[in-house]
Amino acid sequence: MDFHPQPAGGTPKPWAFPTPRRDVLPNGLTVLRCHRPGQQVVAVEVNLMAPLDAEPEGLDGVATLMARALSEGTDKHTAEEFAAELERCGATLDAHADHPGVRVSLEVPVSRLRKALGLLSDALRAPAFPDGEVERLVANRLDEIPHELANPARRAAKELSKELFPATSRMSRPRQGTEETVSRIDAAAVRAFYEAHVRPVTATVVVVGDLEGVDLDEALTETLGAWTGTAAEARAMPPISADDTGRVVIVDRPGAVQTQLLIGRVGPDRHDRVWPAQLLGVYCLGGTLTSRLDRVLREEKGYTYGVRAFGQVLRSAEDGSGAAMLAISGSVATDVTGPALADLWQVLRVLAAEGLTDEERDVAVRNLVGVAPLRYETAAAVAGTLADQVEQYLPDDYQARVYAQLAETGTVEATAAAVSALPAERLVTVLVGDASQIADSVRELGIGEVKVVSGS
Repeated sequence: MDFHPQPAGGTPKPWAFPTPRRDVLPNGLTVLRCHRPGQQVVAVEVNLMAPLDAEPEGLDGVATLMARALSEGTDKHTAEEFAAELERCGATLDAHADHPGVRVSLEVPVSRLRKALGLLSDALRAPAFPDGEVERLVANRLDEIPHELANPARRAAKELSKELFPATSRMSRPRQGTEETVSRIDAAAVRAFYEAHVRPVTATVVVVGDLEGVDLDEALTETLGAWTGTAAEARAMPPISADDTGRVVIVDRPGAVQTQLLIGRVGPDRHDRVWPAQLLGVYCLGGTLTSRLDRVLREEKGYTYGVRAFGQVLRSAEDGSGAAMLAISGSVATDVTGPALADLWQVLRVLAAEGLTDEERDVAVRNLVGVAPLRYETAAAVAGTLADQVEQYLPDDYQARVYAQLAETGTVEATAAAVSALPAERLVTVLVGDASQIADSVRELGIGEVKVVSGS
């Protein structure tokens, strides 16, 4: 039998995260555009400076409801007509609110980009906020809340935020509001929040895709360029403070067969020069199936299907005073909760005493840097990262520089950053599980005072 010769690998092509072109429309709207040949589905991201801490007292969740209501009718179309027009364009439009602000996302075939930008402009320029539609959205949100509380991972995240941040901080409370606050929201409240915070001069639009032959300047001028609004007063961001005194909170779920783990604290965001080393070190600890936490807790001990360590930016500021959540998450069987936590803490202590290995560092760099071209194959992935940079007050070439910095970060730097990010003695641990089965074994570990709260 004759075999064809094995194909040889090609010469690797140089790759760098794309740097966009930046412009400002006459109405004050900032535009970032990025031509990506072959990407026939264009991704558009709009950052609106309507942060959660701007929500009126007692109306937590109004930013989320405003974001959802943007597509529920305009001065030109009812909610049904607006949905039908989007469908005719083959477009999708989504919006959500988070601590930095509201993000509106549009994806559409490039051939229908102008029409879709017109619909996006209508949604931002003149949303109708009909009473009936807002009432429906409020009812939907109230229906979601019990399901979120029943989800162990969501419940753990809610409790960790409550523990870490002072009660006066918006970060201590659920992003999308509680039953009490959401039930107070009506169309007038949504309208008032929109009028106070949504305007082109504080907004940024990111457009990514194959723009060959597209007169994007004309399309933007005719659509988003027609959006007008008053100038915005500078708004000071409240400082971020958090208490990472080592302690344990057990959210009691009698009869639970698994314990959900969420262990975290607050640390530096992407403005800090330690971020690349922190990203690399935390990835070595628990960024993938081959990381140290999984190797011990999953492969050696069989406690879990997987444990992850990660850093997630909460909110950034121009002066670099932002913060990120640094955390470890996963789930284990109820009867091994104590041993699993003991081994997890032992991993952290060994990391501090002995450090990472060069092999762990090299694998992490290959994973983080080597897969970047695949991660950013789609226009949506590029647009989302560029919008993140805008939201976090980072320069347009930030992501490209981070990959170069990761490749230059040594094992010692990565170790120091990981140990500083997740020190064994300063972690807040939230466990969602059966307190009667796990509390005693957790207390014996000596990782902090243990308290039990109701799971309802």
